Amino acid sequence: MPSWNIIAVSATETTELLIVGCGPAGATAAREAARAGAETLVLERDSVVGSKRVCAAGLRPGFCETFDVPRAIVHCDTPRLAFFDGAGAEYEVAFGPGHTTTREELDSKLAELAKREGAAVRTQALFRTLRRDGRGFIAEYADLAKGERRRVAARYVFLAPGATARLEDPSFGRVAMPDWRDGLLTTLQYRVYLEHRASAVAYRTLELHYYAARDGRQIVAWMFPKRDHLAIGLGVMGKIRAEALRTELDLFTERVRARLYPKSGVRSVKTEGHLLYGGMPRPNVSDDGLLVGGTAAGFVDATNGEGIFEAAMSGRFAADAVVRARSRGEHASVRYASDVNARFRRRLLHRVHIMRYLEQRPARFAHLFDQLARTPRLAAVLLKEDSERTMSERLYLYSQALYFGFRTAACRD
Repeated sequence: MPSWNIIAVSATETTELLIVGCGPAGATAAREAARAGAETLVLERDSVVGSKRVCAAGLRPGFCETFDVPRAIVHCDTPRLAFFDGAGAEYEVAFGPGHTTTREELDSKLAELAKREGAAVRTQALFRTLRRDGRGFIAEYADLAKGERRRVAARYVFLAPGATARLEDPSFGRVAMPDWRDGLLTTLQYRVYLEHRASAVAYRTLELHYYAARDGRQIVAWMFPKRDHLAIGLGVMGKIRAEALRTELDLFTERVRARLYPKSGVRSVKTEGHLLYGGMPRPNVSDDGLLVGGTAAGFVDATNGEGIFEAAMSGRFAADAVVRARSRGEHASVRYASDVNARFRRRLLHRVHIMRYLEQRPARFAHLFDQLARTPRLAAVLLKEDSERTMSERLYLYSQALYFGFRTAACRD
C-alpha cells in the first residue's frame, strides 16, 4: 500500500453532515439524516464495515423494532440473563428476551440501510484531523486505497469512531476529554466453533461473570451464543500484558467448556482483541455543530459493557438535531445534548458509580445478583430509561437501593 502522507492533499469536497465511523451510532445517524434529505458522508477506516469489531453483540429486547432492522440479523433469542459472582455461583434473571448477533452482520446491515437512503459510505477512509472553518469544519482523512490525503468541508460533524477515539486534544473544543484513557478496558474474545452443539441452555442465555484477575483487578467476562459459535471473552480495566490476558481468557474458557460443552470437540477458534470503554461519559458531547456519539462519547453501561442501544440512539439524536437545525433553525449542539441527557446520561453515570462501589468490595456482587434474582420487578424497572419510569417506579428503585446499601454496608471479602 502506498504511503498516504507523502502524496498531496486532494481538492476539498463538501457535504452537509460528515460522520466518522460506521458502527451503530454512525450508520443510524447516516440513515436517518439522509432519509430526511441531508447530504451525508460517512468515513469508515476498515475495508469492510464491521469486520474488526470485537463485541459480544448482545441486543436489548425490541432493538430490531426500535431501529427498524430486519430480524434476520438475530442469531439467538435469549430469555435468560445469568450473572456469576467471584465464587462461580449463578443467579438467573428474566430478560426480555434479548438477542444476539455479530457486529459484522449488524454494522453491515445498518450501513446498507444508510446507503439505501442516499448516504455515501466511504471505506478505507482513516480520519486524521478536524479544524473549524467559518460556520463549519474541514476534516482531513487518509484514503488508504489510493494512498492520498483528502479533505471534506462539512456544516456538521458527528464523531462516532468507537473506543479508540482520540479526542483528547484541545483542538476538539468542549468535547475534549483529557482523562479518556482512564476508562479504557483491554479485551480479548474467542469465537469458539464446536463440533457438536453445546447444552441447550447455552443458546438461551447471556452470561456475565464478575471475578478477580490473578493480579487482583476486576474482570468482566461473557459467554454469548451465536448461530454457529459461542462468543467467549473478557475485559480488564487498563493495560495488561498480552500473555497474561490470554492466560486469563484460557482459564475462563475452560470454565465455560466444563459447564456447557464438556463432550464436544472444537473445530476452530477465532481470536479477537480490542479496546472497549467502561468509564464516565464525556462531560460535553457537543460543541457548535460538532457532535460525539456512541462509545466515543462514553455511552456504555459500565456494569456490563453494553452500548449498542445507546450508540444507535445517539445516532438517531444526532440526525434529528441536524435535521431540526436545517429545517427549524434550532441549534444542533443544544438539541443533541438535551436529548442525550434526557434519555440515558443519568443512568450511565449511575452505572459507573455502582460498578466502582461493587469493585471496592467484590463480595457485593453476590448480594446484588441475589437481589436481582429474587425480585423480578427490580430487574424490569432497571431495564427502563429514567424518562420511562413512573414516580412509583423511581421510589421503588430508591427503596431497593437503600436495602442493598444496608445489606452491603459491612460487606467484607
